[in-house]
Amino acid sequence: MSETSTDPGYLLEAIGIVKRFGDFTANDEVSLSLRPGTIHALLGENGAGKSTLVKVIYGALQPSGGELRWRGRPVSVANPAAARRLGIGMVFQHFSLFDALTVAENIALALPGAFDREALAARIVEVSQEYGLPLAPDALVADLSVGERQRIEIVRCLLQEPRLLIMDEPTAVLTPQEADQLFVTLRRLAGEGCAVLYISHRLEEVKRLCHHATILRHGRVTANVDPTQETAASLARLMVGADVHEVRTEARESEDAVMLAVSDLTLPAEGPFGVRLHDISLEVRTGEVVAIAGVAGNGQTELFDALSGERLAPAEASVALAGMPCGGQGITARRRLGAAFVPEERLGHSALPSLELSDNVLLTRHASDAEMVHAGFVDRPRTREVSERVVRAFDVRTSHPNPQASALSGGNLQKFVLGRELDRSPRIVVINQPTWGVDAGAAALIRQALIDMARAGAAVLVISQDLDEIFEIADRIAVISRGELSGTHAANSIDREGIGLLMAGAHETGAASGERAP
Repeated sequence: MSETSTDPGYLLEAIGIVKRFGDFTANDEVSLSLRPGTIHALLGENGAGKSTLVKVIYGALQPSGGELRWRGRPVSVANPAAARRLGIGMVFQHFSLFDALTVAENIALALPGAFDREALAARIVEVSQEYGLPLAPDALVADLSVGERQRIEIVRCLLQEPRLLIMDEPTAVLTPQEADQLFVTLRRLAGEGCAVLYISHRLEEVKRLCHHATILRHGRVTANVDPTQETAASLARLMVGADVHEVRTEARESEDAVMLAVSDLTLPAEGPFGVRLHDISLEVRTGEVVAIAGVAGNGQTELFDALSGERLAPAEASVALAGMPCGGQGITARRRLGAAFVPEERLGHSALPSLELSDNVLLTRHASDAEMVHAGFVDRPRTREVSERVVRAFDVRTSHPNPQASALSGGNLQKFVLGRELDRSPRIVVINQPTWGVDAGAAALIRQALIDMARAGAAVLVISQDLDEIFEIADRIAVISRGELSGTHAANSIDREGIGLLMAGAHETGAASGERAP
């Protein structure tokens, strides 16, 4: 990895790449050129074709047309193994690790040849230390933080000595301090001649890190720019083809009514890799947005399940909605108290893929909308009316009226799911990762909707890993780490460094994990 490329030309050229899925064209004559030693951003809205393009480069998809060239020579990348042999490595947004295996065992699965445990462990220590990504080869993956798990993915790529490293939303699961260390590593790799293709919705970090940017819209290249000469707003404009809505916050009026109260909530971990919640206490009042920050895998899912009623609390008083204790009641009873819930996983948890949008409305409204179900009979015109209203209000882009949920892009499905819940005018909103993997335009719309709902008198609780989002919309901020929740801080009284320290466990007592935090 220390040999610097002297090749003045391109390392990889994608020339006129076309990828069709039936009648749909995901990549339409896309061209991209990467030089050794550069960090090149690939930007675009959800559904713009970014993931399709990098999967073609990595051999996970075969193109319908066009050509790939590696160091000036045409190549056919039949599969990811062929890509790795060329020198292409990829770190996916969602990790491909086995929790029950050690660091070394997970890395060995991706390496060719026999598994020499001692030699591989020594190499992992050497490379991880060299690049500032320390790993213990014998550590069980289930015991590691998300940031440490990403180190495994990166070190696994580095051991294959890539000349091109593709990274998909790499900072989405990192604390600010871990993101800074990642940037140091990527700059070093670029300095050694490695090319980096970097996908991110976080435009400020693109400006900070990348030398070039290619922007896709509707499957076509719309611009090639120097991101350091652009603003985040101008990059977003190039991505969506119009000015992105600027999120507006207004000073909230003082309100005293506590709409969501969590008191001394303790729940054991479910399964060997779950997170135990310890002594969680929190209040959310009418008119405010409270955000819970944290690195993924620190109890966010467990807390959401406890608040939504998908998992019941041992004491009725552990959770109260609108002043009514409901810790032992399920999700339908909590919806009847005026609460709305949007889980992290859109397809399968928030919406059933095979059902039309109108039927997905019915799933969460049948018990709380008296006009939708009469004496056990569904009012189909009513479900269609609500679905169409949500589609219009939240700019949900569909190929035809009332499609199946699976036909929507991730960003459009997220807008629909949130709109379905806000259309009820709930008194309490709990949402987990509201703009995960969502483009700038959709993110701005969702964030503004949450602020507007709070200012209209609802209590809004947002669980998010995106610090830009949290500082943009939150009135108060708390942090969850290893199942323990910090106290809340006024958003204007704490900075990113302070949040990062809490995300790393500065507030922990150690009770949730059985060990005292350092």
